[in-house]
Amino acid sequence: MSFNEAFKAIADPNRRKILSLLKKGDLTAGEIAEHFDMQKPSVSHHLKILKQADLVEDRRVGQHIYYSLNTTVFQDLMSWFYDILQKEGDES
Repeated sequence: MSFNEAFKAIADPNRRKILSLLKKGDLTAGEIAEHFDMQKPSVSHHLKILKQADLVEDRRVGQHIYYSLNTTVFQDLMSWFYDILQKEGDES
């Protein structure tokens, strides 16, 4: 996982909304697209970026691909933030 890719991915409000939707459970691209006023290829593009950053995983079930959060990456990001905050607190 690259922190740069993760930060780039979450910088976009549409991708943050996708992550919020997936927090509630696994969804297909079509189900995700229902929550946006954009074409399905645009949603697929956002999902691709989230997958490249390892923030989202996909799995095929029959003809459908379900997307889910990769919580391990979020834990790594939170750990990194915590370490930064701890180091600042230790220096004062």
